[in-house]
Formats: sequence, structure tokens, C-alpha cells
Amino acid sequence: MSVQTEMLRVGTGGQPLTRKRESLWADAWRRLLRNRAAVMGGVIVILLILTALLAPWIAPKPFAEQVLVDNNKVPAWVLTVFTNMKGYAKISSDYLLGADYVGRDLFSRIVYGTRVSLSVAFIGPIISLLIGVAFGSISGYFGGRVDNLMMRLVDVLYAFPTLLFIILLMAFFRSTFAKPDPGSAAYAISQLDTRMGGLLFIFMGIGLTAWETMARLTRAQVLSVREKEYIEAAHTIGAGHVRIMFRHILPNIVGPLVVNETLTIPAYISFEAFLSFIGLGVNPPTPSWGAMISDGGQVIRTYPNQAVFPALALAITMFAFNFLGDGLRDALDPRLRGTQ
Repeated sequence: MSVQTEMLRVGTGGQPLTRKRESLWADAWRRLLRNRAAVMGGVIVILLILTALLAPWIAPKPFAEQVLVDNNKVPAWVLTVFTNMKGYAKISSDYLLGADYVGRDLFSRIVYGTRVSLSVAFIGPIISLLIGVAFGSISGYFGGRVDNLMMRLVDVLYAFPTLLFIILLMAFFRSTFAKPDPGSAAYAISQLDTRMGGLLFIFMGIGLTAWETMARLTRAQVLSVREKEYIEAAHTIGAGHVRIMFRHILPNIVGPLVVNETLTIPAYISFEAFLSFIGLGVNPPTPSWGAMISDGGQVIRTYPNQAVFPALALAITMFAFNFLGDGLRDALDPRLRGTQ
């Protein structure tokens, strides 16, 4: 965006002084960089993305490789943190964070688990934006009976507890596509889900339940914008509904929608972790932090490292997205423009 320049007359001589005024995005970027928590969150998110992309080179072992004789082994430094393991834990320097109950490297599985969490963190909001923005835009723009009918549907769906609704959807997907007939559409979907490690149904479950809030927010934004003067002018010159929506309304409301969706990313990550924790998430042996916490929880008194380390990875990731989302909201809030 170009930088605006304003001319000010100062001093007794009335000489012009040129001062550069920051654009809206430059001002928002400056305030975002001043937010240390947001910067820290952004750095962690970037590191997580790099970890997911470079997982084959970062992980010392394949995530599914089992060495049964090494089950529950831990490095020596872990015993200094969890002192109750001294006396019975098998020590091995081959595993940075230890091995699980079937001898799989915990560190490698945590690294590969980053892919699952980040996939949900980015695909979930995209699905929510596509469905929610389309639904809310139509409802808010046309109003009247269309608005009433569409919003009543949202109210009905919103009445169901989100997590319970996702669990029911996942149970339905798992049972419906468990043994489909070869050559059918259900079989193709089942095979695609298998190749994705079970993530397809998670995307579908989260996407079908996460758009209601976005639809409500989009409707409210459209209602506030559609009465503006430039919208009336567009109607006057004969612009069509599609042109008005995509050229005049959506560009002016997309900022708050994206920021709001950024704030919901931790919820998507927690949904996936919970689904994997109760056995409705990714397919084994695909590593998921929720599944690892579930496995580690069964031996948490004897081998707490198997639950604590993936739980720390999950907590750090959610904190990072929370900090980044809060920082983006504050930086892009027009009421804070020009403030420090």
C-alpha cells in the first residue's frame, strides 16, 4: 500500500515540511512488533511450521519404527526430572525423550505429530471461513425471510454442544466408512482418509461444526456495511449483487473475520487432540499428540515422560496461537490506530 504524504506549514517562515504518515498495515505491523507475547507466539508458530516441513530430517527415527526390546527406555537426564523412575527404568542414550511401550521414539513421534496439529490449525479455519462467510454473507445481504430462515438454521445447529456434535459426526463417519463396497464412492472416501492417516474425517467433522460462529459474525459485518454510502452508490450505477459482494463488501469485512478465526485455532487443535485421545482421531500408527497423551496416561505413574512431553508440545502450540491471535486482534483494531 502506498504511503500517504501530507504537507504541514511550520515555523515563522511558513516553509513546507514533508512528513510520511504510516499506512494502516504499516501501523498495524509496528504495533504487532511491539507486542512481545505476539512476537514470541509468531516465532514459535514459524518454528512449528519448519518442524512440520522438515520432520523427516529432524526426527532421528521413523515415527512408526518399533524396537520391542527398547520399550519404555529413557535417557539418563529424564531421571533427574522424574526421580520416581530411578530403580526400575531402563536407561538408553539412543532416545532423546525416551521410548514408548512398544519401543517407538517419543521425540520422533512428537515431531511428526506437529504435522497433524498444524494441518488442523490451518485447514479447519479455511473450511470454517469458506462455509461461514458464504452463509453469513447471503443471509446478511438479502435480509428478510432469507435471513430469518438461514439464521434459524444456524440457531438450531448452535444449540448442540460443539464437542459432542463432533464426536457424533466422527462416530458416524467411522462406522459408515468402515467396510465400504470396493468401487463405491464410500470406498474412495475411505481410501482417501486412510492415505491421510485419518485426518479427512477430522477435517469434515470440525468443518461441519465450526462455521456457525463465523456465519453469525459475517452476517453482522455485512449488515453494518451494506447501508454505507459506497454500497448505495454501487446500487445506483447498476452494479450487480455478485459484484457488490465481492468488490465492495467482502474486502471491507475480511480483516475482522480472519483475525477472529485466528483466535479459534487453539480450539481446533484441542478438538483434534481430544478426538485422538478418545480413539476417534487419526489412525494408528499416525502420531498425534492427543493419542500419545492417551497412551502415556495409562503409565503416567511409572513413565510420566510418555504423557508429559507430548502434553507440553500441545500446550506450547496452543499458547503460541493464542498469543499471536491476541496480538493480531490488537494490531488490526482500528480504534487503536495511532496508539503505542
